[in-house]
Amino acid sequence: MNDLLYWLDIFGIIVFSLSGALMAGRYKLDPFGVVVLASVTAVGGGTIRDVILQTPVFWVVQPIYLYVILTTALLTILLVRQPKLIPKRFLLIADALGLALFAVLGTQKSLALGSPLPVAIIMGMITGVAGGMIRDVLCNVIPMILQKEIYALAAMLGGGLFVIFHLLGWPENEATIVAISGALLLRLAAIYWRVSLPAFDIIEKENKEK
Repeated sequence: MNDLLYWLDIFGIIVFSLSGALMAGRYKLDPFGVVVLASVTAVGGGTIRDVILQTPVFWVVQPIYLYVILTTALLTILLVRQPKLIPKRFLLIADALGLALFAVLGTQKSLALGSPLPVAIIMGMITGVAGGMIRDVLCNVIPMILQKEIYALAAMLGGGLFVIFHLLGWPENEATIVAISGALLLRLAAIYWRVSLPAFDIIEKENKEK
């Protein structure tokens, strides 16, 4: 992993940790709960990816990720006194940024480990969405990936763009930045304009007795 990818990875950890910590604050969890929610949000997706790919889990090999999560969670506790007053859209934007970063970086890592192209895109999606899913389940809310808003599709777009640029022979850093930007723009557009996929809705017809 080159320097740019490493620092993007660290930045993604910070963003997702912040997202988890703020969610914990909205639900009035204690400091331990804040750290737990920040941790699962930040490393949940990458952990599942690494286990599936049978490679050493990244935060076990490099504990600095844990220090970054802990520092972010503690600073959030100290500096953000009223999490409920933070607009929900800020949480969505932070989550969107983490989603875009991790989807592309997860795809890049999967390709580097020799995964087939479709598998790499799916691994990127898992890296981007799984941590947020675990966070939402722990907070007893419907995960965003299961709602109508475009979410997993944005992650797959980022991974797909990276794969295309990789096949075209783009430099890795340029491919990463453009792919992240594409995923982020799609997710932000979905948030701002409420773009969504059609919902699956079964209409039950009642038999009316004449």
